[in-house]
Amino acid sequence: MEVPSPLRPSQLESLMLWVRNNYAEPLNSLKQSLRIAYVVFAFCSALFLGALKALVVGPVAALLMILGNVGVILGLFPAHVAWTVYSIVKMDSINAILKLAFLCALPIFLGLWLALGIFGSVLVGLGYGFFTPWVSTFEAFRKDGETNKFLHSIVDGTWSTIKGSCTVVRDFADICYHSYPLYLKELRESSHDYQTYSIRLIEVPACVVVALMGLIVDIPLYTVIALIKSPYMLFKGWQRLLQDLISREGLFLETACVPVAGLAILLWPLVVVGSVLLAIVSSIFIGLYGSVVVYQERSFKRGVAFVVAMVAEFDEYTNDWLYLREGSILPRPRYRKRKISHSAEFSVGASSVRGVKASYGSSGAPAMLVPSLAPSRSVRETIQEVKMMQIWGDIMKSIEMRGKELVDTNIITMFHLSDWLQTKGASQEIVGVGLPSYAFLHTLLNSIKCGSGGLLLSNGIEVTHMNRPQDRLLDWFFHPVTVLMEQIKVIKLKEDEVRFLEKLVLFVGDTSTMGALDNVFMVPQDVIRTAQIQAISRRLVGMTRSVSKFPTYRRRYRQVVKVLMSYLTESEGSLERGRSCRIHSTRSISSAEIVPAEV
Repeated sequence: MEVPSPLRPSQLESLMLWVRNNYAEPLNSLKQSLRIAYVVFAFCSALFLGALKALVVGPVAALLMILGNVGVILGLFPAHVAWTVYSIVKMDSINAILKLAFLCALPIFLGLWLALGIFGSVLVGLGYGFFTPWVSTFEAFRKDGETNKFLHSIVDGTWSTIKGSCTVVRDFADICYHSYPLYLKELRESSHDYQTYSIRLIEVPACVVVALMGLIVDIPLYTVIALIKSPYMLFKGWQRLLQDLISREGLFLETACVPVAGLAILLWPLVVVGSVLLAIVSSIFIGLYGSVVVYQERSFKRGVAFVVAMVAEFDEYTNDWLYLREGSILPRPRYRKRKISHSAEFSVGASSVRGVKASYGSSGAPAMLVPSLAPSRSVRETIQEVKMMQIWGDIMKSIEMRGKELVDTNIITMFHLSDWLQTKGASQEIVGVGLPSYAFLHTLLNSIKCGSGGLLLSNGIEVTHMNRPQDRLLDWFFHPVTVLMEQIKVIKLKEDEVRFLEKLVLFVGDTSTMGALDNVFMVPQDVIRTAQIQAISRRLVGMTRSVSKFPTYRRRYRQVVKVLMSYLTESEGSLERGRSCRIHSTRSISSAEIVPAEV
């Protein structure tokens, strides 16, 4: 019996070519089916593995975050009460009756702080602890290589979730212990510069009545509207996500991201529930704001009109977001004598949501959190943005680099660094405010020198209006920063003026310290130029003070200070070793000269 000879390479290639030509369509169909089967299998396995990790890691991470945040709230509550009362009493911008009104209303706000703080801690802790491992499992499918995907799907979201919960507690403690007192301090100091506010005793009852009326009217009506609109939001969101799935847009554009988008479809009901809860919480503050309208307009009727109008604006706002009918059937009386800016209107509500329409007249409607139901951007478009983490990392890297230069010149010493870590002493301003302001000034000067149209980071990335992160915190500062850069460009600083600005920023305007550390310290002779430079330094320092209150800033900045302390210790150690080596070599030479040579 003859054994068939194996196919030669040329014959094998011809066979494969014949199969491709005659069975191309079935093969493509088979590949498409295998791809769909792979996506379904990956989604189901990630769903099961993520649920398993959530059950194991979730309780630990959630318990750490809940106990930590609630402990911070309850532990610092007496201090918060004392700080707030002290700030109200010490403020010079309000008269005695208004201080009394604030003190009488303070228990209400403190009670809201305890209730909402504890409730929010529990809600965020459970959400973070149980859903972060789940999402991390799906995110592992974005890795390259099947081995990496498998390993990361098991490892990601386990220990990192527990560490992340501890980091959240630490950042929350920094906000409560450091940022809040700084806000109160700025409020007390700014009261000397701005106009004074006063209220008559006869207006206090009207404010109290309108505030109570706002709570009684707005909370139930906001809740009813949010509950009625929630099914629309649920199905509209699912419709948008399914359209993206069919047309392969948004999150579904990349095959590796399809499992993540599938998880978004499953978790969409939780987003709807969170939006309803946010609407209810927002209604509390909107109702209380009616008393502020009474005070501003000096009219009880306009305060009542505000309470009624806010319900109609909330209804109209949610209609626009959910693509329902325009306007609202509810009455919306006029509650302002004059048109005021939206930013001065209220601090809670629709202003915190991106994409609010500007056609609401005097103010936008406070609303529940309604994620955009418009077509999503593709993953590629999102990747082209500069991420907020990149900017934070570059800022800290720049501070570290400039800090090492100042350490080498002995302007910042170990006393300054250790004193800042202990959060006491006059040198805290130099390290806490001066050093980051000095580093940020050099970033601006370097951007101007390179002719950048935006902010040029140290790694060469240029942040402009087109690629800046879509982050609300950055929105508050990006435009002022660009304005400040234009002002620096216009005045065209000379070299000695730049050095003067550097010292003003580093020493936070303390000319006595500047003169003590720099014998050649000179103020420009031109009074107008000096005033312009001082104004720029004050704006820059003010921006730094505001950024220093952000979450995660203090934790990151403490790491930079510790790195500078280690660098300083190593520098001093190397100097000591070099000095000892020189002394030892000198002694050896001297000994060689003293000891007679052998004959």
